[in-house]
Amino acid sequence: MQEFLYKLQLVRGDMLQTGPTPQEEAVVAEHFHYLQDLNSKGAIILVGRTQTTDENTMGVAIFRAESEKEALGIMNNDPAVRKGMMTATLFPFKVVLQGK
Repeated sequence: MQEFLYKLQLVRGDMLQTGPTPQEEAVVAEHFHYLQDLNSKGAIILVGRTQTTDENTMGVAIFRAESEKEALGIMNNDPAVRKGMMTATLFPFKVVLQGK
């Protein structure tokens, strides 16, 4: 298994200041359930987001996949990416230290 990171950024950057629309709330819920499912399958190493609300706000998912092709599929299948609410960029990644 290889490790990868995908960085997520909101398309509508002011969503965190003005609040999500009902449709955005639904997509965020789908996004979270998708990541929970990957976690239950043992693929997720870490998921989180910055606590900022400006143009630098981002989320990250660090996960395991068999190949870059599979990693791209995982990233592109994220409902927030698939439905155009967030953009995502994939990076090969290597965890070198991990807390308990």
